[in-house]
Amino acid sequence: MTFSSFGTPLTEGAISVLLLGAGELGKELAIAFQRLGVEVVACDRYPDAPAMQVAHRSHVVDLLDPDALRAVITAESPTLVLPEIDAIATEVLDEIELAGIHVAPSAAAARVTLDRERTRWLVAHELGLPTSPYRIATSPDQVREAVEELGLPCVVKPLMSSSSKGQALVLDIDDAQRAWFHASQDGRAANSRVIVESVVDFDYEVTLLTVRHIAGTTFMDPIGHIQGDGGFRESWQPHPMSQAAALRAREIATAVTDALGGWGVFGVELFVRGDEVIFSEVSPRPHDTGLVTLISHPDNEFVLHTRAVLGLPVHQVAVEPAAACALVAEGIGVPVFHGVADALSRPDTDIRLFGKPRVDGRRRLGVALARGTTVADARARAVEAAQSIDITLE
Repeated sequence: MTFSSFGTPLTEGAISVLLLGAGELGKELAIAFQRLGVEVVACDRYPDAPAMQVAHRSHVVDLLDPDALRAVITAESPTLVLPEIDAIATEVLDEIELAGIHVAPSAAAARVTLDRERTRWLVAHELGLPTSPYRIATSPDQVREAVEELGLPCVVKPLMSSSSKGQALVLDIDDAQRAWFHASQDGRAANSRVIVESVVDFDYEVTLLTVRHIAGTTFMDPIGHIQGDGGFRESWQPHPMSQAAALRAREIATAVTDALGGWGVFGVELFVRGDEVIFSEVSPRPHDTGLVTLISHPDNEFVLHTRAVLGLPVHQVAVEPAAACALVAEGIGVPVFHGVADALSRPDTDIRLFGKPRVDGRRRLGVALARGTTVADARARAVEAAQSIDITLE
């Protein structure tokens, strides 16, 4: 979809976008859209979510409830619908796309990538690309059988989740039952089917942000990252890769995103072992590890996603060595941040506080960002800035 003119928000001629998911990534998207005069409506399952705080309007809705999702889409009649989380009634996206409402990047991309089984079938069987060996299981006994067949160690994951939610590492066959219950209950949506994957012996893991747009496909430099406790903890850019591995990564990312179709940013996660590249996962939207682009690029992943889905030009620019370090709190209460001035005392550092209204367990609440002369220097600065901030829950 392309636009020859842009109206004014809150008027009849406005371009409007409905964000299905209003977390920290949705917040940055809302800001990017508003800078182009697009009217933004944010939806999520809880009130006062980060994107709701900057949107023109917001709705609290269970996005897994087809009737509730249809109702809000009917009420808003948006120009564009952007799925931004992994718990959505995807059959509704198919319906509205057929009715003429544009889903970005596409309803098919959302349907396939919100289900790990469908994603693996596409990548491994239809495209013939390398992935880790896997099995689908529907009971604790089947998880145990899959682990015995694949060999230890294994990872058990929900079919619908993101940011490592519901994942469990199986190091002993007796862990299979625990992993089953964790994956089947703690994902984005409770499900009687889980995926069991053999753990890949890799040198490093990268996210390759792949931008499909009106003029073709553009790649941002690879992002290295560390995951833990349900999400990314550090990311940095650029991550060094051999020429052969970098070329293969782009080939795999191109094949996967071409198959999914549509315009926008895709976060393609890859395992790398020497010059060998193995597909891990893909998200049809900006990626949490890509928060580092808020400081590494003048046109960050949110700006690029916004431009791409609107049919606007996208330009590739050189990356500066940069890093991001997550701010995480654990407990129960409303977060209060101390030491922000200390975190910002060094040049080339920045902080994003997401504005999440409450913590109940463990939650990512912000990110420290830094540039450096090298990636190692940037990582050290980002970690130092993050450690300067103390989070209390009141």
